[in-house]
Amino acid sequence: MEAAQRAEIDEMKREIHQWFDQLEKQDGADVIKRTKLQVGVFDYARIDCTAQKIDIIDHDLGIGWPDEKDKQPDPHALFTVEQIETLVKPQLAEEIEERLKLLAASPVTDYRFAFCGKFRAVESVIELPLVEYANEAKKQELLGNIQAYVAQKLDAGKFPTKPLETFFLARHLLSEQLFPQLDGEWIIAKFEKILELNKSRREALQEHRSNIIIMLKAWVENQLLPPFFTIEEGEDGRKQYKLKSGAAAESVQPGLITLLLYTAVAILRFEPSYSKQRGLTFIDCARQLGSDKAAQLLEEGSGAYPQEDSDYSDAYVHCKANDVFSTITIVIKQEEQQSYARAVAFIIRLLQQGFPKSYKIKLKSSVKQYLPLKGLAKSDTHRFFANVLAFEELHPLLEQYAREAMEEFEWYGDAEDEKSCMPGSYAVFGLGLAAPRYFPLAQQYMKLVDVEHQLVQNRFTAEFAARYGVNADSIATLVVCMLNSTEELKLKIKPTFEEEGNLALLLEQVKGRQDYEVEHLIYLIWGGTDKLKAAARKTKDVRQPLMEQLLQAAY
Repeated sequence: MEAAQRAEIDEMKREIHQWFDQLEKQDGADVIKRTKLQVGVFDYARIDCTAQKIDIIDHDLGIGWPDEKDKQPDPHALFTVEQIETLVKPQLAEEIEERLKLLAASPVTDYRFAFCGKFRAVESVIELPLVEYANEAKKQELLGNIQAYVAQKLDAGKFPTKPLETFFLARHLLSEQLFPQLDGEWIIAKFEKILELNKSRREALQEHRSNIIIMLKAWVENQLLPPFFTIEEGEDGRKQYKLKSGAAAESVQPGLITLLLYTAVAILRFEPSYSKQRGLTFIDCARQLGSDKAAQLLEEGSGAYPQEDSDYSDAYVHCKANDVFSTITIVIKQEEQQSYARAVAFIIRLLQQGFPKSYKIKLKSSVKQYLPLKGLAKSDTHRFFANVLAFEELHPLLEQYAREAMEEFEWYGDAEDEKSCMPGSYAVFGLGLAAPRYFPLAQQYMKLVDVEHQLVQNRFTAEFAARYGVNADSIATLVVCMLNSTEELKLKIKPTFEEEGNLALLLEQVKGRQDYEVEHLIYLIWGGTDKLKAAARKTKDVRQPLMEQLLQAAY
């Protein structure tokens, strides 16, 4: 071994010992007191020797897809891949194992600990495990705690549980280190019991469900699928799965396929719209593994809703829902108010039961109406709600629908890019332009809009201003609409806002608002603070101090 190589290995050892020295100074007792489902704090570390400075990372963020530079030869590297495996790894592993033994009883380390290494070799960058350490005493303690928790808090449970407990329990139940033979149906039953116990607390329920789905996705992608599929990165950055030649799909336990499909349906029902493709991919993987249920899901949906709530038909209308594709098919048999009333009520019932809000409508109707707003998608979803709006008696029902449908970071499934719009958009826009009694609905909608990913609210705001003008009745709603519109919004109401009464109304509306919000309003009305300053200088009457107060609010 050359001197430079020996010096490099010694430096790696020093970094490892320094890291363990710091670890020993930490007190994990307070951390694991939060729940008996945690017996240690740290379970992973990686020494990164690919740059000039050696780093140790103690959180597993995933290997990810390697950079192209990692694949390039480096003649200046000190070790070949073979030398790293035969010279470097054994020496580092020995040091790590000795330090881990000293921490055996400490709550700082978990029941298992993986220490990996990432090294720059002559051929390329290599990542390999250095030590896989297991503490049998801690493992048995944890298994006992899991068994007790399931029996007492779930099987015999009658009260809500803690999201932190679900975070650890979901991780443990899906761990092949703890449970070499996973029972998919039993695991699903425990997850469903957690959700049942916490259904009365909406925010907590969402946190429990999120913890479960995160762990399920990790289990599917890191444990279940890799033995059977080659995994590649598509042009869109998403993972693509192709069944390996000769892969014995029949060797997958039916219960694990059930758990895979449970994961897919959970993603489709409860994750944001940008995650839907992952759920569909999981279903397709189940199909490739020979699942008949996967084909049924694609055709009929998950079956999560009662038959009468997912497939309704009478003399007026036929409505059918598929939550896998987030699609509602509506056939209007008679173009009457009754038909549309029943269709809207059908959608409301679905949403109340958790149907994906980023859905789309497939409409069969002889009527083709759209809202009087340019720039909206000419989709079936848009047409359906425009048709409903034609019946004034249905406006209260539409308001109920809109309040149920509106959700930040969700979008209708048949409108993309600059025409993307939050669920409830067409109903809110139509109602907001129909009567002032729906101004509060418009305000609620605007406060939920994701301005970075939606532009159609600009169209509504411009039409709202043109239709209602600036007055004591409209000013509050108009300001909220403007605040949640982009700078591309074109308004032709500067002269109206420069009237004394309307300036006073605007000043009242900006009280307590952030300076950047006031600046945004000034930009939309006058084109910027400099232009408002110029207008104020030219104004010699009582409006001048009002303009100056408005400018002060923007700084």
